[in-house]
Formats: sequence, structure tokens, C-alpha cells
Amino acid sequence: MAVSRKTVCVKVGSVEIGGKNPVRIQSMADTNSEDVASTVKQLISLYNAGSELLRITVNTEKAAKSVSEIKKNLLKEGCFAPLIGDFHYNGHILLKNYPKCAESLDKFRINPGNTGKKDSRTRHFIEICEIAKDLDKPVRIGVNSGSVDEDILNTLRRQNEKNKKKKSERELIIEGMIKSALFSLEMALDFGIKKNKIIISCKTTEPLEQIYLYRKLAKMCEQPLHLGLTEAGGGTKGIVWSTTALSILLSEGIGETIRVSLTPSPESDRTEEVFVAKEILESLNLRNFSPKIISCPGCGRTSSNLYRSLAKEIDLFVKENSFKWTKERAGVENLKIAVMGCIVNGIGEGKSAHIGISLPGSGENPQSVIFEKGRQTVTVRGDLKTLLKEMKSRIEKFIAEEYPLRGEKNGSKPR
Repeated sequence: MAVSRKTVCVKVGSVEIGGKNPVRIQSMADTNSEDVASTVKQLISLYNAGSELLRITVNTEKAAKSVSEIKKNLLKEGCFAPLIGDFHYNGHILLKNYPKCAESLDKFRINPGNTGKKDSRTRHFIEICEIAKDLDKPVRIGVNSGSVDEDILNTLRRQNEKNKKKKSERELIIEGMIKSALFSLEMALDFGIKKNKIIISCKTTEPLEQIYLYRKLAKMCEQPLHLGLTEAGGGTKGIVWSTTALSILLSEGIGETIRVSLTPSPESDRTEEVFVAKEILESLNLRNFSPKIISCPGCGRTSSNLYRSLAKEIDLFVKENSFKWTKERAGVENLKIAVMGCIVNGIGEGKSAHIGISLPGSGENPQSVIFEKGRQTVTVRGDLKTLLKEMKSRIEKFIAEEYPLRGEKNGSKPR
């Protein structure tokens, strides 16, 4: 694992980003921000799923008026994650005309490509920066490939026409994104925003472009970088593409906050993007959020669906209880549970986990072996209901005995 790059530390609300802090997870609501109740409900679900920074769209006067109520209701419900306002086109107007909105937000996201046209683009960007400076609020300068500053792009196009070896339009867009981000950074600094109040992002839809962009940016500034494909897509594609781009950059020590911008299916929950982000960070050993389930894919030795059903039920059991466990007990997020389908790897993985079970495969002795802290503790015969009851009981007992309640000074920890 590469050493994280040196960055300034930016404090957003109570959350510190960059410096020596862990990589943070951000998510964004897709509700109409004018609807306070539905927006608060979704933000709380994202917060409970593990999102550490919450972003909402602020695009109309009514949405701007609603921000203070949204913030008040979040705090009332015990949701203390920083609230970020996402501004496009009219942010300078809304922040100026609705001071309660500006005061209630913990950070402003500015897209420098659509704060206006020509001279007004710079003027409006500066107006937002001045409001942020006066309120001592951090900002994210967020450049997107679909809305790059047209003045910068046109300059690059004219220069490109003079070159013998022409760059493609896509190459010009990528170059323009970097120029826009760095020019906006310098402009924000020139107009009084402190260096420790600025985060940068340059998002595109293509993993390889994203990797190229952020490798460049990482060498050209000390600002914390927010990672994510701007539109990852949905389903398997969205998850894989996001994971590819983010994992490569994070493994190189690049990136201080992330968002997985999935297109949710009609039947899926918005929190999916948070769970994927958590899995990415856990897979790289950058963060631990909840107990981990290790389960085998199955093969010809596993002749029944028993281990699949058991793995699914234990995974569901852990997900349902993780929030409560991690809130009550210190270190429980490091717990590792193994559910294996036969003895080929079942014994080894079962012993390596804090608690594991190896089920009988085809032709094996029809009994399941349970391991705790590397030792075989019991053998169990029975159906899914019997095995599930035994594992649930042992997991809860293990957590109660091995992980101290938060605030307790003493308590043993698993190896």
C-alpha cells in the first residue's frame, strides 16, 4: 500500500478531511430539497448506513429556504454529519439572498464550469468565495467533464488548431478540467479563502480518465481530493467501474474523500452507494466499518444449497445488527466471520477467522465444525435453522465477551 500524499487538513463541520485522517465517505440525496421531510428521511438513512458527509441539491429559492429546516431536523434526530450544499448556475444568488441557507451549510460545492458565462462566470465564482470566506466555510471546487469552463476549452481548441499533432476533443476536455480546477483554486486563494478551506475534485465518467486526472492533480496541489466517477451508471457496471477507478487511486495514496455515484434501480435503496464505498475502503484495509463475512463461492464438492443459505442469513444478521454493535462496543468492526462449504478451505479459513463454520461437503461426514479464535469449539448436526441459531448465538456471545462497551477502560480484544 502506498503512503498517502501530503495534504492540508480541511475541517467540514466536525469532520476532518485530509492530513492524517482516514478516507471519508460522502453521499448525496436524490430527493427534492424543497421537500424537507423526505430529504431529512433519506439523509438519515444515508447517515445510518455510514455516510460521513451528506450533500443536497440547492437549486431554487424554496430549496434554499428549506436548508435551515433540513439542518435543524437532522440535528434533532441525532444526525450530526456535515451538510453540504451543491450549487450550479445560481449559487451566488441563493447564498446571498438566503443567509440562513449559507449559515446552515457546512460546505459549499461550486462547479466553476457553470457559475455563469464569460465574465459573469468569474464574477459569480468570486461572489460565492467571498460569502464562504466571510462565514469561514470550506468549499469544494468540483469540476465535471460534462460542464468544463467553455472559455478554457475554447482557448485549448484554438491552440490545438495550430498544432501539427492534433489532440482529440476528449483529450482537450481532460486538459481543460485540470486547468479549470487549478485556476479556480488560485482564484479562491486570491480572494481570501484559506488553503485549509478548499477541497478539489475532477470527475469524469471513464475510469482511466479519472485515474489520469487525479494522478496529475495529486502532483500539482496539496488540497484534499474528492474521488468518484461523476456518473458511474447502475448495477454491476456502476459498481465495477467505480471500484476500478477508486481502488487504483486509493492504493496509490491518492484521495481523501470518496463517493460512489450509482444510478439506483427503482427497487433499490439509495444507501447502496454508501455500502459499496465502505466495501472499497475495507477491501484495501483503509477502514473497518463492520464485521466481515468470508464465504466460499462453492464448487462440485458443495452439493447442496445449505452453505449458501447459511452465508446469506448470517450476512443479513450482521448487517441488521452492525450499527448497534459498532455504536455500543469498541473494535467490533474488526470481527471476521467465515462460512465455508467444505473442508478444502473450510478448516483453514475457519481457524483464521475470529469465529467460523465449515459445513460438510459432498461425501464428507455430515456435521459442521465451528471454530473460535483458532480453536475448534463444537461440532453441530442439523438443518439450516439449527446451524443458524447456533451461529447467531455464538456470534453474539463472542461480541459480548471480547469487545468492551464503549467507555470501558478494560476489555479483551480478539487476536
